[in-house]
Amino acid sequence: MRKTIISLLLALGVGAAQADTLALQGNAPERYVVVKGDTLWGISGHFLKQPWRWPEIWQLNRDEIKNPHWIYPGDVVVLDRSGDTPRLKLLKSDKVANRGVARLSPRVRSTPIDENGAAPSIPYAAIEPFLNKPLVIDPASFKAAPRVAAGPDSRVFFAAGDRIYAVDLEGEAGDTWQAFRPGQKLVDPDDPDGKRVIGYQVDYLGDVRMEKSGDVATLRVVSAREEIGVGSRLIRATDAPFINYAPHAPAQQVNGRVISAYGGVAEAGQYTTIVINRGSEAGVDIGTVLNSYKRERAIKKESGKEPTRYTPAEKSSNVFVYRVFPKFSYGLLLDSTLPVNVGDDVKSPS
Repeated sequence: MRKTIISLLLALGVGAAQADTLALQGNAPERYVVVKGDTLWGISGHFLKQPWRWPEIWQLNRDEIKNPHWIYPGDVVVLDRSGDTPRLKLLKSDKVANRGVARLSPRVRSTPIDENGAAPSIPYAAIEPFLNKPLVIDPASFKAAPRVAAGPDSRVFFAAGDRIYAVDLEGEAGDTWQAFRPGQKLVDPDDPDGKRVIGYQVDYLGDVRMEKSGDVATLRVVSAREEIGVGSRLIRATDAPFINYAPHAPAQQVNGRVISAYGGVAEAGQYTTIVINRGSEAGVDIGTVLNSYKRERAIKKESGKEPTRYTPAEKSSNVFVYRVFPKFSYGLLLDSTLPVNVGDDVKSPS
């Protein structure tokens, strides 16, 4: 019999969000049978108008917020309206006579996606490319990154199977490194002087494997999305497992900006990865949900006598943070209603 209750569904909202009455969807079902392809975010949206408040409807306290549980296809989520506030209960599809409604018990853990097909928090395919490949790197890592210095001949671009040489590279034979091309410098939009560099946008080029260490290391190009050129930088490959992150409001008020969108698109939409200028130093953690808002724009005047007016700061999307660094984070756009642009605001959900 498979495992039942273990990690998923974390973290409470804070401040005003905790005091608000949980807002149910007008057509919230009394029972929902989980099907293959469901996500935690999607299931939450069947019941709640604010899906990040899922932990509250399970009545998890601060000690329990890191003990969510797996939900599998065939399980039944039951809405209980009998108390002062609504709550959810879980009926396991493989329950036997002595097992009824699944209950939570405190454990603190972060758990990778279950092999038996548990519902993930958000669509795995939408974030998998960014779990272990660079999109933005911090200035210190950029400065220290080893570089591709040459090949065995006069060529300056290399493809899969080619041998290359790198300098400032420490490691052992068999180590895998990711090659990237430095891109745009990302300056913190909240810095009044416009000088504080948060990181560097990078283009992932491919993987290389060390064959021989040394002052000039020998490597082999294992795979190449694009040609790897002399001057390309290297960063050690990491095998970051996909963890079933549970959506939750941040533990403190967060106000930030969108600083990049994957692919350099002018207008980002549903399931696009964006980068925001807030990270762990600002209280953002994995599973944090923020709202994005259109940046206010001055309305053109028809005469000098008109007062200065601005367009409303309309909500455009939910942002589910799935990878966190000290000063920036990667977030996935969910339930987008308007395009999201670089420079738009991100705030604690409301």
